[in-house]
Amino acid sequence: MTTVNHPSLLRALRYVVQRELMIALRRSTDILTPWIFFAIVITLFPLGVGPEANMLRTIAPGIVWVAALLATMLSLSHLFSGDYEDGSLEQLALAPHPLTLLVLAKIFAHWLLSGLPLVLLAPLLALQLGLPGDATFTLVTVLLLGTPTLGLIGAVGAALTVGLRGGGVLVSLLVLPLYTPVLIFGAGAVTAVMGGFPAEAHTSVLAAMLALAVTFCPWATAAALRVSLD
Repeated sequence: MTTVNHPSLLRALRYVVQRELMIALRRSTDILTPWIFFAIVITLFPLGVGPEANMLRTIAPGIVWVAALLATMLSLSHLFSGDYEDGSLEQLALAPHPLTLLVLAKIFAHWLLSGLPLVLLAPLLALQLGLPGDATFTLVTVLLLGTPTLGLIGAVGAALTVGLRGGGVLVSLLVLPLYTPVLIFGAGAVTAVMGGFPAEAHTSVLAAMLALAVTFCPWATAAALRVSLD
């Protein structure tokens, strides 16, 4: 019985990811908005605070992480709202597979569309802030650990507010306090490298946060979706 169900579950997970990617191609504006926002925020900072290289280099880790955090929050309102409106969310909840795993696949697809592009853009945008090579490499590493965590935590908030009027504002209020540790350790890792110190402690904490988020957030998101649907 187990050997029969596993391929079916894998096909279901693959279908969820493929569906999210196909929908994103049809709603390219919603997907491009966080990328453009991320790039604009980082680009405008040198114009606003001045071109002094040492100052830009000092505040660069915080700038990039705040921009990534805000860009992630922009995309959360679209995570479940479309599926809730067209009834796909109910079908997902009624599927013969664990809703927790289906939600995890949906969050993974969301990260591919909103989180991974930020990681890829970060090295290019870090150049104009004067980040050295080793700090840029650390920045990409911690973003790879941190952006999935932001997406997983944000999914819980998005599930709690799905179907509510003004849900985007409520999501921000719910998840922003939980985002703060990721922001602190992510920016701290880059700052440590720039100061000549190792960043292993910061990256280890971020990895632990990601492990905890992968373990608990899909379950909490699935439970919140069931409550919202009821």
